[in-house]
Amino acid sequence: MSTDHDHSTHQKNDGGSAVWRAYLPAIISFVLLIGGISIDQLAPQFWQQPWWRFVWYLAAYLPVGWPVLVSAVRAIGKGDVFSEFFLMSLATIGAFYIGEYPEGVAVMLFYAVGELFQNAAVDRAKRNIQALLDVRPDTANVMRDGVPVETPAAEVKVGDIIRIRVGDRVPLDGKLLSEQASFDTAALTGESVPRNIEKEGAVLAGMIATDKVVDMEVTKPFGESSLARILDLVQNAAKSKAPTELFIRRFARIYTPIVVALAVGIVLVPLLVVDPYVFNDWLYRALIFLVISCPCALVISIPLGYFGGIGAASRKGILLKGGNYLDVLTKVNTVVMDKTGTMTAGVFAVQDVKPAAGTDAQRFVGVVKAMETHSTHPIAKAVMNHKEGAAVGEATNVEEISGHGMRGTVQGQEVLVGNAKLLRKFNVAYPPEVDAVEETIVVAAIGGAYAGYLTVADSIKADAQQAVTELRALGVRDIVMLSGDKSGITQRVAIKLGITKAFGDLLPEDKVTKMQEVKKDPTAVVAFVGDGINDAPVLALSDVGIAMGGLGSDAAIETADVVIQNDQPSRIVEAIRIGKATKRVVTQNIVLAFGVKAIVLILGAGGLATLWEAVFADVGVALLAILNASRVR
Repeated sequence: MSTDHDHSTHQKNDGGSAVWRAYLPAIISFVLLIGGISIDQLAPQFWQQPWWRFVWYLAAYLPVGWPVLVSAVRAIGKGDVFSEFFLMSLATIGAFYIGEYPEGVAVMLFYAVGELFQNAAVDRAKRNIQALLDVRPDTANVMRDGVPVETPAAEVKVGDIIRIRVGDRVPLDGKLLSEQASFDTAALTGESVPRNIEKEGAVLAGMIATDKVVDMEVTKPFGESSLARILDLVQNAAKSKAPTELFIRRFARIYTPIVVALAVGIVLVPLLVVDPYVFNDWLYRALIFLVISCPCALVISIPLGYFGGIGAASRKGILLKGGNYLDVLTKVNTVVMDKTGTMTAGVFAVQDVKPAAGTDAQRFVGVVKAMETHSTHPIAKAVMNHKEGAAVGEATNVEEISGHGMRGTVQGQEVLVGNAKLLRKFNVAYPPEVDAVEETIVVAAIGGAYAGYLTVADSIKADAQQAVTELRALGVRDIVMLSGDKSGITQRVAIKLGITKAFGDLLPEDKVTKMQEVKKDPTAVVAFVGDGINDAPVLALSDVGIAMGGLGSDAAIETADVVIQNDQPSRIVEAIRIGKATKRVVTQNIVLAFGVKAIVLILGAGGLATLWEAVFADVGVALLAILNASRVR
């Protein structure tokens, strides 16, 4: 429970035998303590000599007390005199001095049990993060002369071809050489839905091949993979302390010496004012004061709360660069977000199909698709991916007209597919509404007559509207959308999402200006959500920068304070919820620790509390605080 306590010296999660060994000293001590108390109450004559009783309780004390005594001596040797080991040693030795053997054993026993529970809680929080560390294999099957050879992953070079079997984890970043394959990305994003990756697509360390054996070419060394950087980020996150955590640590260093001084005062001051003065009575009160005053509950449960919050976030694909950002997230009342890639998918998709009057929509789309099969343009791909309508026959005599579109023949009819300029070039009349459309448009003419148009635009992410609704429910008062896209398109997306403040046609410097305007409100705590690449200046201006990092986005990991790995806007809400849950648990622990300790301190100073109450006020409260901290999910 000390700030400098090395938990690595305690129980490891290496099986039942290790757990048994860790708890055995406490069990022995407990059995001897209960036995001694039973003899005291039922058969005091058993103690034929007073030293028999002393030896019995000393035997009960040493299994749990000896490690603490040794730790106290070592801490003093390092200059840390006023550690909790010193406080516990002083209190229990004092109890033995005045003959309160059972209380002395009980204090140390419950302190040891508290340490065990603490270690279990810390181990559990560490395992949440360790689960990430376990997703990267140590070996790779490198293809040598057509045969896979198992090779240490650290020795694999960029350009090597490695084979991934079904169920295997990908050990390094690379590009897929096989045809389309499916990969489980749950370890990286928290998402259970497999991701389909096309040939030449990026495959990242930590993914699992789910449907077939695939080959991939390594593009990054072992230590520079996206997963390696993510793991490093998560591991180091605990080093960035939240203000509350830093305060408690500073407080404990000042508080503990003061407590010892007050305990000495409790013993010596009455000597001047109380008559008759009984040294052992006042020493007993001082011991109670020492035990109660130990800041164990604070110095362990608060860091554990933040540690648990970081671990809970990482399991859900949310990476935080420090516990301090958990605190900031709880205060966010203004969210400024980019449009493209944040609330929209950043991928072209058909939004509307507007066939001309009398034209069948299915056939219209089918004819356009038949033509677009001959194009590699991203817009053509968006049309081909549209769910409605299958390609109608085979387009022949296809001619590409630069800057305009394509001309060809489908089912014996001349077909024009492209922009409005193409129709004007061939003197095809079309309605004025076509020129008024702001989105990217695909216009078609069939048999020399206008047939209709499709709008192609960036599609809104499935959970974007939900995210906006939930942000407002969490107390976010202002949501602002900024975009470099056309103002009309930006406004339409904003209306669909329920965002009232949206600005389009913005250059990067314009986004900075808008952010500065938002920051003029002294009460605004601003989170900016962007892609982490083009929005670095705005990210820097915000109180907390959140990047829709996507898998493998190095720039996002570098620039933002929080990285959403799976690009889902709803995870912004989840990050704020985890921050609020962490803060709530930490606050509860502070109130619990100070409240109970204050009450029992007053009772102890007045002689109304015993060491048994002191044990509860210290170790009992610490246990409750640790259990409470473990609730962060």
